[in-house]
Amino acid sequence: MPGTEASSSHSPTSCAPEHKKLRQDTDLKASKSITESLAIPLEGAEKVKTVYGMLVVLGYNGKNPNARHVRQKSSYTLMKKKTFTGVKPYKQHLASSAAGQQAMQSNKSHSVSYTLERGKSVVVEYCKDENSDMFQIGRSSDSKIDFVVLDTIPGPKQPDAIPDIQKSTISRYACRITVDRNPPHTSRVFAAGFDKTNNIFLGEKAAKWQNAFGMMDGLTTNGILHMNPKGGPNCPAGIWREISVCGNIYGLRETRSSAVRGKPMAMESNVLMDGSLIDLCGAVLMWRTSEGMKAIPTEEMIDGMRQHLNASRPQCPVGLTTLVFPTSSQSTQSLGRQPHVYIKCGHVHGFHDWSGPKNDGIDEKTRTCPICRQASNYVPLQIGNERAFYEGEVVPTHAFVPCGHVCSEATVRFWSQIPIPHGCDAFQAICPFCALPLEGVDGFVKLIFSTEN
Repeated sequence: MPGTEASSSHSPTSCAPEHKKLRQDTDLKASKSITESLAIPLEGAEKVKTVYGMLVVLGYNGKNPNARHVRQKSSYTLMKKKTFTGVKPYKQHLASSAAGQQAMQSNKSHSVSYTLERGKSVVVEYCKDENSDMFQIGRSSDSKIDFVVLDTIPGPKQPDAIPDIQKSTISRYACRITVDRNPPHTSRVFAAGFDKTNNIFLGEKAAKWQNAFGMMDGLTTNGILHMNPKGGPNCPAGIWREISVCGNIYGLRETRSSAVRGKPMAMESNVLMDGSLIDLCGAVLMWRTSEGMKAIPTEEMIDGMRQHLNASRPQCPVGLTTLVFPTSSQSTQSLGRQPHVYIKCGHVHGFHDWSGPKNDGIDEKTRTCPICRQASNYVPLQIGNERAFYEGEVVPTHAFVPCGHVCSEATVRFWSQIPIPHGCDAFQAICPFCALPLEGVDGFVKLIFSTEN
């Protein structure tokens, strides 16, 4: 993943012919990049929407089958709004003062309330920022939330597997992102979002403090974590940090909900880079800039990878049947033609009854590969369809273990090195397509196909 800061997206044009020229200049052919396909004309075809970037939820393979409304999906594209929606800190008041009371009670202005000891409170009043747009993320379906995100359940996503919102660790108003309306459209992440009354409330138990300028700042209960990548593919992962309500950077707390903040990281910022990760304590988002979106494989490229696999006519060395990878919209192939893999050795077969010798202590899912005689789990293979997770060439050479999602070697190597927050203070590498924790020495396996040729 490139480690550059958010850069400018397509510039708005003033008339339809210029929009047409833009498409020609970018060599828009049959395979369109995501940003170009999203540059759709507004009413009258006089302007083009400016794409800031895209948020993608880890653990979904191109779509969210549990989505209940348009704002709950596996990815969300941030576009320039018709009028500015950003806000910024303006004044600080005691909650007991007339100005403080007015700031908290007014639904037209935004404010953050910090409850201190003995019931005292401080209110930070926000004013409108005409130079930025604000996007809010959380599990609430309130209209104030632009992108509704629920807890990610590891493994295959079933339409009826809906997370229990009552037990969710994701805040209703988890975080907010602001993007500069003018190029280079720098984006920043902040902990907590404004509720339906345009307020943020930090209770007495929340970590809070005054900064060097006397202004209040604080952390949310379970915290919002942020990691910027150090570089491109196969580079070491960055370091997870915590974001404050004011967007300042701190080291991680001892435990996720500790009342004591981490060490300040004055040399780091909350600016999002292409490939930045945001952890909401229950779901992880990846940020792709408008420039980074241009490097994402197209749907045609992913489908071309599938077609290339099928054109090679992979064979089951046991049943001698030709294996077929279905499209994402097709139903699962019959068991005999569905490609399966022994996740320890990587030999690809169709589904068959061969299980090898019955040894005590071997799990029911464990089978002995008839080619190399190694015992391991035997799982169906499926194409990794979420384009935003790919690294390097779109070549189907490897699969994640234990889930069997097929993608490129650069992709499996990259994600196997990314520690994703798990629980209160643990980290684990996961498959980005389904969120299952990776297993084995590497967390992936090289696929070995048998073909007719």
